Amino acid sequence: MGNSAGSAGKDMVSVLVTDHEEVKELFRQIESTSDAKTRRDLADQMTAELIRHSVAEEQHLYPATRAALPDGDQIADHEIEEHSEAEEGLKRLEGVAGDDPQFMTIFAEVRDGVLHHIEEEEGDLFPRLQATMTADQLVELGEKITAAKKIAPTRPHPSAPDTPPLNKVMGPLTGLVDRLRDRFSGRST
Repeated sequence: MGNSAGSAGKDMVSVLVTDHEEVKELFRQIESTSDAKTRRDLADQMTAELIRHSVAEEQHLYPATRAALPDGDQIADHEIEEHSEAEEGLKRLEGVAGDDPQFMTIFAEVRDGVLHHIEEEEGDLFPRLQATMTADQLVELGEKITAAKKIAPTRPHPSAPDTPPLNKVMGPLTGLVDRLRDRFSGRST
């Protein structure tokens, strides 16, 4: 998964909207299968995608939001709070088998929260940043987000720092450990 190949030069909005569409597609696939293993594998992919996306936003999008918008601190704090809630849900989902009755309940909570978050970003935050930032700034932000996703964690770490500078130091280290764990366990990411 991911859009690492052809994303050079894409602006922040197209990079993040593409991520949102990939996650929504994973939601649809999880909803449309009853096979426990497929469901679990798709949930692992969804988790990895959401965590990479969230970490990249926390490292780059939200600091840009704080700098660019008069109410940027308030918006960024709200978005980070929503990320924390999603990450708690993903952590709970991590240990649940695809055929466990709790699976779809926890999944639905995560999905609904993420869809709400996507609506806020695409409906309010992104247009405001597009109106405030230059095209070059938006492309630079898109490139930073794309680069950050390549080294970001793939598993939920609810207690990890979610604001700079610590998240920029810990994120790549945690990401390396996660990718090693994924490789050795055969987890779908």
